[in-house]
Amino acid sequence: MTATPQPETDDKPQHETVSFDFDRMTVARFRETFPNARWSDALQAWTVPGSTARRRIDRWLASEADRRTPYEEERGRDAYEFEPIPSPYLEVIPTGFRIKTPFSRTVVDELRQIPFARWNGDDKVWEVPYASYDDLQHRWEAIEEAAKRAEPEERRKRAEARRGTEEEAKAKRRTSERRLPVPSADLPPLDRPVNTTAYGIVVITEITGELVDPAEVSEHHPDADDEHVWAGWRAATLEELVHTWPARREPGDYERRRGWWQPMIEELRGARTAAKSRERRLTRADDGR
Repeated sequence: MTATPQPETDDKPQHETVSFDFDRMTVARFRETFPNARWSDALQAWTVPGSTARRRIDRWLASEADRRTPYEEERGRDAYEFEPIPSPYLEVIPTGFRIKTPFSRTVVDELRQIPFARWNGDDKVWEVPYASYDDLQHRWEAIEEAAKRAEPEERRKRAEARRGTEEEAKAKRRTSERRLPVPSADLPPLDRPVNTTAYGIVVITEITGELVDPAEVSEHHPDADDEHVWAGWRAATLEELVHTWPARREPGDYERRRGWWQPMIEELRGARTAAKSRERRLTRADDGR
């Protein structure tokens, strides 16, 4: 089972998600405890509304974990002692394990598949009980590899390797463009964050009405046609990202072809981290540090 944090408003989450292996009796107990919960096909998880959702989910997860036999927990402890996972990202605690890594969508996706894994929002770590050690060990190689790639130094090395290459030149041409071609028959909303194929999560500031020349933009916008118009955009602020409600489902083929969609929670989480770092750098520059 997994509990995942959702967007925050005034530092209080408005809803949480929880996922667990399907079992009719478990679902019945869950629905009895959370009658307002709704299933999300996109997240493959249940969403629970309310500012106290995380605490209530944690209590429910603990009660469900107690249903697992002591033998399963003891077996997990023995398995770890026999074949431990040596990693700076993993810490052993009395109830199991804590996993703390740089943000990576791959890490989140892997941990969400581990039974009884849960996100501890207070300490910013994932927690996995001993009883789920086999599942954790099975997924650890992918988790650790993704965590290492997400380290700032590794990202810097990849940026250095791209320096002076055609890949870097192409990326610069793309990021220097502050216009986005959008279909005139399906325009994005103004002044609130949307995710885009070309630039990630941005805020559309205006629709100019100027028609796009598909031949001129084919390098970066191959799906643009003569029915597209130009839209101006800017980076989303941290405050805007924090107050953005995530989509309930993954974008479909149509949304991706048109080039914009309502962001998912994992996409928002990564954008918030980047915005927080960007605003911190700007504050230091303003202070002359």
